[in-house]
Amino acid sequence: MYSQIKNYYGCRRKSADRKKGMVTGMKTKIFIDGSEGTTGLRIYERFAGRDDIEILSIAGDLRKDTAERKRLINESDVTFLCLPDAAAREAVSLVENEKVRIIDASTAHRTLDGWAYGFPELSAAHRDAIRNGKRVAVPGCHATGFLSLVYPLVKEGVLPADYPVVSFSLTGYSGGGKKKIAEYEDPNRNKDIDAPREYALTQQHKHLKEMKAVAGLTREPLFSPIIADYYSGMVVSVPIYTEYLKSCKNPKEMTEYFAGFYQGAKFIQVVENGNEDLYDGMLAGNTLSGWDGLKVYITGNDDRIVLSAQFDNLGKGASGAAVQCLNIMLGCEEEKGLAL
Repeated sequence: MYSQIKNYYGCRRKSADRKKGMVTGMKTKIFIDGSEGTTGLRIYERFAGRDDIEILSIAGDLRKDTAERKRLINESDVTFLCLPDAAAREAVSLVENEKVRIIDASTAHRTLDGWAYGFPELSAAHRDAIRNGKRVAVPGCHATGFLSLVYPLVKEGVLPADYPVVSFSLTGYSGGGKKKIAEYEDPNRNKDIDAPREYALTQQHKHLKEMKAVAGLTREPLFSPIIADYYSGMVVSVPIYTEYLKSCKNPKEMTEYFAGFYQGAKFIQVVENGNEDLYDGMLAGNTLSGWDGLKVYITGNDDRIVLSAQFDNLGKGASGAAVQCLNIMLGCEEEKGLAL
């Protein structure tokens, strides 16, 4: 499959990248460990047309061969990890070349010291950590939506860190990976999955740890994700009682606050007049499927505000975010190879 890619469109590395072993004008060697998974395939697709990238491919029968994976990881400039958590940790242990930079799409390293959290819009410090780091952890899809809404409020003291945050998330079935995709696309599937289904009922969802830690909350949020019968796209919502806010106590003020926080962010759009801009007063999960940005809606009234993030779980929620991080690391235009 990799041999089918002939032409790429490119960017040049900044001089700072030479200090990390990347020479300006040379192609960056990329290895995708876990290239046959949903996220790996989507990352690969986003490199079509780029002449600054050289993909290091692995033979199909060696995809789980530790020695071959180790060789390719250490030959790369940047390795993407699109693996289960245990395999991602193993892959990091295989790194012997100090110049190799890792972008991990798993849950394994998102809250660990020494790993940059791959959400550059949260702060200048997050962006700098991605640009200069050798280890970057891509946020989870639910966490991306949640943090786009909660982090700005907690950071500036608008929402108390001890507020009992509640969040709901509606997502397409592709977020469950190959097994879940096969389940939903099976013509003989169980009819129970025709309707949306709530899951993570024990309040032990794997994204909760980063949602709490990165947002700066003192307790884990009460989080209820819902999977529905469409391929990709999601809406993450956080309802808040305005009486507990220190400012921004109505939708208009809250919208202005978020517009200021994300001013200049290419990948995040704050929608003005959120209530009026909704289609029949509704937010659909699949509206932004195929797009790599994220839209923030502020709806509600003076008593109760609902913050909502709408985006593609495979875009800003996974592979799109991973490629955005790569572009920042290489000094490219941030949107290279992405759909905005």
